[in-house]
Amino acid sequence: MSITRRVFLRNSALAVVGTAVVPPFLTRAALGAVEPGTRNKRLVVIFQRGAADGLNIVVPHGEPSYYAMRPSINIPRKAVLDLDGFFGLHPAMAPLQALWQQQHLAIVHAAGSPDTTRSHFDAQDYMESGTPGIKATEDGWLNRALKDMPAPADSAAFRAIALGPSLPRILAGHEAALAMNNINDFTVGGRGAKPTPIANTFEAMYAQSVDTMLHGTGQETFDAVKMLKAADPAKYRPAANADYPKGRFGDSLKQLAQLIKAQLGVQVAFADIGGWDHHVNEGNTQGQLANVLREFSQSLAAFWNDLGDLAEDTVVVTMSEFGRTARENGNRGTDHGHANVMLVMGGPVQGGKVYGRWPGMEAGQLYEGRDLAVTTDFREVLGEAVVRHLGNANLQNVFPGYGAPHFLGYLG
Repeated sequence: MSITRRVFLRNSALAVVGTAVVPPFLTRAALGAVEPGTRNKRLVVIFQRGAADGLNIVVPHGEPSYYAMRPSINIPRKAVLDLDGFFGLHPAMAPLQALWQQQHLAIVHAAGSPDTTRSHFDAQDYMESGTPGIKATEDGWLNRALKDMPAPADSAAFRAIALGPSLPRILAGHEAALAMNNINDFTVGGRGAKPTPIANTFEAMYAQSVDTMLHGTGQETFDAVKMLKAADPAKYRPAANADYPKGRFGDSLKQLAQLIKAQLGVQVAFADIGGWDHHVNEGNTQGQLANVLREFSQSLAAFWNDLGDLAEDTVVVTMSEFGRTARENGNRGTDHGHANVMLVMGGPVQGGKVYGRWPGMEAGQLYEGRDLAVTTDFREVLGEAVVRHLGNANLQNVFPGYGAPHFLGYLG
């Protein structure tokens, strides 16, 4: 199956989104296909919206200034899950400790955008567009990454998927992408079933088409949705050792695992988790940050376990718009900062290592005297996954104007 049509269904659980101009599907019959039997490579991007506190997530417990600058919100050395004698995980990250030990989890510290904005909106926009400092970019880097890639071997209908109510900035663009809020929230018409208005609208758009090519590709897309429903999502049971926590993020990753395991051709996927903006009472081993970290790490660990052998062809990268101030503020929280931490998880990942150059936290080493300095551009981390995992060597198209990065080597 292939999909070459873009449609937007507002206020629905399923959205196929594209451009307002004449779409490219009119000039091409189908997306390319890879040779039968080829294993699909998948990249999953997780956005921690709200500017996560990387210094309390992956703690530089060997840095004396860390404890001096955070007298009430630091993670005590005895509570830190040590990684290499200098860095350690927040104790709420314990579900990911096994992946580190198995060398399937890598960490990139002091990573971030070269743009210095402390605006949530602008910083998120730049990291999703992949063009820091440029607001005129219309599409997202994850959508552009699909342009020079072959379509998956099994199906293309679910090639690019976002778990959420609408298509995020990162997947906007010319390549077909789906936004799905909940697999169980829509019904496809058929015998013995009463179709919802959403399903009626979706099918009618193609049933009434007089263009055979549009009708054909549209029908294929609709058939792909029927394939998903045939799997009976309501009866899905994760793997025995996949313990997803309750909440939107855990549900999103569980549904993503279901789509991947159904062999529906997922190549790139996106999910996000909010709740990271802690200006007041951030907490340390317990509190606001610990709570969201627990949900975050439990969900990622469950997703890894749920995929089973399919995790060998999957890479997960986490990102946040910027970090937090090195010093805690007067409200026992942190304010908007600069550099942050990124996690990379997956079967082909050369894990068990903290990548990137640590800039230090002495007064003269901080950016503008207040923030951890950026030493690794976030595009360097993402670009390595695009080139070495997805096999798209045209990085200038994915991150225009960035140049040729020197990869960190987390993918060998």
